[in-house]
Amino acid sequence: LGVDVIEAGFPAASPDDLKAVQRIAREVGTPDGPTVAGLARAVESDIRTAWEGVKDAAKPRIHTFLGTSPSHLRMLRIDEEEGLKRIRKAVTLAKSFCDDIEFSPMDAGRTDMGYLIKACSLAVECGATTLNIPDTVGYVTPKEWAEKIEYLINETPGAGPGSGVIWSVHCHNDLGMATANTLAAVQAGARQV
Repeated sequence: LGVDVIEAGFPAASPDDLKAVQRIAREVGTPDGPTVAGLARAVESDIRTAWEGVKDAAKPRIHTFLGTSPSHLRMLRIDEEEGLKRIRKAVTLAKSFCDDIEFSPMDAGRTDMGYLIKACSLAVECGATTLNIPDTVGYVTPKEWAEKIEYLINETPGAGPGSGVIWSVHCHNDLGMATANTLAAVQAGARQV
């Protein structure tokens, strides 16, 4: 079908998930095939396991994430500074395994814009090549989402137009707006959905 990137799974979730991602990496992740990504929390063991999952792909990617909204920071029992430290550590570790790194500030729809820019800029500084902006709770409206994506693209140091950074979105459908939000983000400059 010509898909560019397949996020094959979450290798640290279980031994079977790891085996499935490894098989996809070997059988589908060929030189003329798609990039094969493994998902990992911003935790060292997850990132190492994600690498074990995708390392045999011709084009491997590690996708790491950390919740950045006040709600997610509270759930993690950390503050914004600790969040930035974890982002730095996670993206730097992932980059030590492969060149193609995706970072997601989970619950970006409810994250303060200033903090979101800091998190994204830091991820790029540490080696992220794709910034995936998730509407984790699926409540953002298309106009609001387009404005947020356009602002992030234009205002994030190191990730603006011409930087080579790929902006991505991940829209949930809790209120039935995932497709509309995704299309709004594409119109605002997102290149991966």
